[in-house]
Amino acid sequence: DVVYNILIDQWTKSSTPLHCTAHSLNPRYYSKEWLNAVSGHVSPHKDVELSEERNKCLRRYFLDVEERRLVNQEIARFSGGLDAFGSFDSLEDRWVLDPKAWWLVHGSSAPILQNLALKPLGQPSSSSCCKRNWSTYSFIHSMRRNKISPKRADDLVFIHTNLCLLSRNDADYKQGECKLWDIGGDAFDSFDNGAGVLEIASLSLDEPTMETMLFTDDGDGNDDAVTLES
Repeated sequence: DVVYNILIDQWTKSSTPLHCTAHSLNPRYYSKEWLNAVSGHVSPHKDVELSEERNKCLRRYFLDVEERRLVNQEIARFSGGLDAFGSFDSLEDRWVLDPKAWWLVHGSSAPILQNLALKPLGQPSSSSCCKRNWSTYSFIHSMRRNKISPKRADDLVFIHTNLCLLSRNDADYKQGECKLWDIGGDAFDSFDNGAGVLEIASLSLDEPTMETMLFTDDGDGNDDAVTLES
């Protein structure tokens, strides 16, 4: 039961209306290659749960009834491969092209849906946000402060992260000694140099290079130090 509950919790986190909408707008999941790859694969518009969650997202995103009706018409043409979506290149490229590229090439006949699809499908996958979250967590929960409950620690991380985001709306964020502190730190000057800010800002997602000292004993009492990079 414990393992089952963990699996259900993980599935629930990945079955939000936004996730289901992104899945429904991915042309690869409508291609014959994907549908025939595994027995039981069905197109997203034939999945009841996906369709319900997608409709929830659309109701929240498009508050105007007329605009939402136009979006539903575009979804119907996209899902059914109708009109321009039924051309040979459009159907064949569903499996070949990257989802974002597919919408850029074949989505012009559905401008509202194209604009919506490019937002979730165009986001790069990166672990940098997780690393920053763990870094914040390490400041709050440490060996000396290890009696904090997981719920309280999560709340403190949530508050800290959102306070940092709210600080960007403050007037002092763009001026004074602490301006743009989360971009370039103390070395930051201004945006006047254009792209030169990239030379200052720490934008790398790679782990820093660590140096390890290895001491060897030759038997004569002389220790030699060798520097290793990892």
